[in-house]
Amino acid sequence: MFENSAWLPWALGSAAFAALTAIFAKIGLEGIDSDFATLVRTVVIVAVLGALVAATGKWRDPLALPGRSLLFLALSALATGASWVCYFRALKIGEAAQVAPVDKLSVVLVALFAVAFLGERPSAREWAGIALVAAGVLVMSLRR
Repeated sequence: MFENSAWLPWALGSAAFAALTAIFAKIGLEGIDSDFATLVRTVVIVAVLGALVAATGKWRDPLALPGRSLLFLALSALATGASWVCYFRALKIGEAAQVAPVDKLSVVLVALFAVAFLGERPSAREWAGIALVAAGVLVMSLRR
């Protein structure tokens, strides 16, 4: 079913931690500006990842990386930051159970961008799954 599925436990972990992110953030945003909360979150992430990279001996000189890699990692960082700012602002004013599903529209957008920019070609079955995610986002985001 999942050929070469070494990625699966990491992807499931990502989903679980993303769910906890929404819950913890919604609680943590009480009485705090969403942009400042995003900064605090980012500082914590930098500290934890810095310690992890140092502890595992994986530190490299970032300036020694290929220019193309640096450019796209920087663009990814900017997109991540923009995503976090938008996500925290949405969580501040909306319900977590509505904001999080709309955020998962990224699944659909990744598929579309992967086709447009990476030349990936999802199968008909995969497109059906992508359409179901889109439909699920729509259903979950509607007011009750």
